[in-house]
Amino acid sequence: MFFIILGILAFVLGNFFSKINPNFANAGKLSRYAGFGLVLLGLLSACFVQIDPGQVGVKTLFGKVQPDVLREGLNVVNPLVDIVDFDVRTQNYTMSAIHDEGDQEGDDAIRVLTADGLEVVIDLSVLYHIVPEKAPDILRTIGKDIKDVIVRPVSRTKIRDNAVFYDAVALYSSKRDEFQQKIFQSIEKDFADRGIVLENLLIRNIQLPESVKQTIESKINAEQEAQKMKFVLEKEKQEADRKRVEAQGISDYQRILTSTLTDKLIQYEQIKAQREIATSNNAKVIFMNGKSAPVLLGQ
Repeated sequence: MFFIILGILAFVLGNFFSKINPNFANAGKLSRYAGFGLVLLGLLSACFVQIDPGQVGVKTLFGKVQPDVLREGLNVVNPLVDIVDFDVRTQNYTMSAIHDEGDQEGDDAIRVLTADGLEVVIDLSVLYHIVPEKAPDILRTIGKDIKDVIVRPVSRTKIRDNAVFYDAVALYSSKRDEFQQKIFQSIEKDFADRGIVLENLLIRNIQLPESVKQTIESKINAEQEAQKMKFVLEKEKQEADRKRVEAQGISDYQRILTSTLTDKLIQYEQIKAQREIATSNNAKVIFMNGKSAPVLLGQ
């Protein structure tokens, strides 16, 4: 467009100077030729448009959006159309309570009321992309700023609408995945109606009120103490069972020994013991209890 404007300006100036002074006729002629060349160059350059990777181009002619889109690479177009680029790659929109972490400055977390009337703070990331073929409709109905017009308000509204069906503690723990799936389905439908694909919805953090946090911590501590006491009682029970089995074994041994012990067996065991003592390295005197005189066994 710059070359076209410059060429037209050179053409007009050439005619102007040729008319006011015949001495400038040659210069005016050259200026007209240069202007014509610049206009032609501008028209040729305007016929070729380069679309970068991951983007599509939407054409508008005199304010009217054209239905077809330009793909990445070099495209031949009408030199009179304007091109609006749309990024069709995956986009990430984050709403966080941590400063400078989300897309908005400051605390941009979502504050919702749960079924039990408590306020819960949710950090959320939305992953989405534009359907390339829907880019002309998006430009016509929404414009280029789809984050502030669609992504942000729809996501925050759907989260608040679904959070009222859950208690704060359930939302934080057992029902978190279910809650995430529900808001994904509701947001996905609204996005699809506008030519946007919701790829993923990530609940990054759920912050409970301080009073609820303390209640949960107390419950966890109580459960841990109960588990510890259960372990101690189980250990004591096992020890008692062990001692009971040991005592029963000793009792059985003594009963069997008593029933099988005779005088001849006792005498035999005494002889075996005395023989082992007598054959040891040290000399010993052994008095055998009996009718005969003591016997000395030595080495």
